[in-house]
Amino acid sequence: MKARGTTLGADNGIGMASALAVLADDSVAHGPLEVLLTMTEEAGMDGAFGLQANWLQADILINTDSEEEGEIYMGCAGGIDFTSNLALTREAIPAGFQSFKVTLKGLKGGHSGGDIHLGLGNANKLLSRFLAGHADELDLRLVDFNGGTLRNAIPREAYATVAVAADKADALKALVNTYQALLKNELEAKEKNLVVLVEAVDNDKAALTQASRDTFIRLLNATPNGVIRNSDVAKGVVETSLNVGVVTMTDDNVQIHCLIRSLIDSGKDYVVSMLDSLGKLAGAKTEAKGAYPGWQPDANSPVMHLVRETYQRLFNKTPNIQIIHAGLECGLFKKPYPEMDMVSIGPTITGPHSPDEQVHIESVGQYWTLLTELLKAIPAK
Repeated sequence: MKARGTTLGADNGIGMASALAVLADDSVAHGPLEVLLTMTEEAGMDGAFGLQANWLQADILINTDSEEEGEIYMGCAGGIDFTSNLALTREAIPAGFQSFKVTLKGLKGGHSGGDIHLGLGNANKLLSRFLAGHADELDLRLVDFNGGTLRNAIPREAYATVAVAADKADALKALVNTYQALLKNELEAKEKNLVVLVEAVDNDKAALTQASRDTFIRLLNATPNGVIRNSDVAKGVVETSLNVGVVTMTDDNVQIHCLIRSLIDSGKDYVVSMLDSLGKLAGAKTEAKGAYPGWQPDANSPVMHLVRETYQRLFNKTPNIQIIHAGLECGLFKKPYPEMDMVSIGPTITGPHSPDEQVHIESVGQYWTLLTELLKAIPAK
C-alpha cells in the first residue's frame, strides 16, 4: 500500500494503530498494559524527551517503530542535529546576463539512517558538485539554492537559480547535459530516474557576490555525507553517518542542516568537530543541538529472547536480531527507565520519509500476530 504524491505515514502510523487496536479489541489477551504515544518522533523526538520517571509502571516495552518484518531490534544509533548558518552578501546581476533554473531530481531518497549505506544520491551534494566544477568556467552568478525537506531524509531534489552571460547560455546547457550523463553512469544501478534539467526563468533578485558564492559552494561541496565508519562490533551495521538533509537560502543567509548518527557518542562528537571546523573555515555560525542517546543492546534481554522464541514458533523460521542505524526512541526511554527491558518490532515498510513509502500488507498481518501472541505470553513469564 502506498499514497499518491506524499508519504504514506505507515512510519509510524502502523505502530500507533496497532497499539490502539489492542486497547479496542477485547479478544486480545494481555496482562496489565500501558500504551505510550509520543509526538514529533520524526522531527526532534520532543515527546520522548519529555517522558518522566514516575509516569509508567511497566517494566517491559515493546516498541512498534521497526520497518522490517522478521527482524527484531535490540539496539539503535543516537543522533544529533548540526546546522551551519552562513551570512551572504548580494550584488546586481550584470546587464546582458540570462537567468536559469538548474534542477536535480528523480532520486530515490529514503531514510537517512536505515538507507544511508545503500549509496543513494544526495541531491544537495550532487548539485553543489556541479556548481563547484563549473561556476568559475561559466562566470556563473548564483541567485538561489534550496534542496531537501527533512534532515532525516536523503534529499531527492535540489535546485539552483543561476545567471550567466548570454554567450555562455549554450555552454551551461551543454554542461548540464554532460553532468547528467556522468551521474547516470556513476549511479546507474541506484538512481535510474535521476535527471538534471535547465530552463530559462524570469528573475529580479540580485545574485550572491563572488565571495559569497564561492564560500557557500565550497562549504557545501566539502561537507562529508553518507557512511563515515562501519561498526567493528556489529557486523554489517553502520557505526557513524552523516546526512546533508536540507539546504535553505534566503536573501542574506543560507542554512545547511545535517543529521549525524552513531552507535557511539565519540562517533557523533568526531563528526560534530569536523563540521564545526569546516564551518569556521568558511566563516559560518555553527550549532549542534537535539542530541539523543543510542540504545545500548542487551544480549541477555528476556523479552528479546521471548520475541525470538515466539516468532520461531509462529512462523517456523528464525528472526534476525539486529542493531539499527537509525534513531528509535528506546534510547531516550532508557534514561528515565534504565531497568526497562525493551525490544522493537514492526511490519515491512520501504521508502519511509519519501513519497515512495510503502507498507507491505501481508507483513502487517504477521506483525499483528506476533504482537498479540507476545502480549498473551508475557504475563506467564
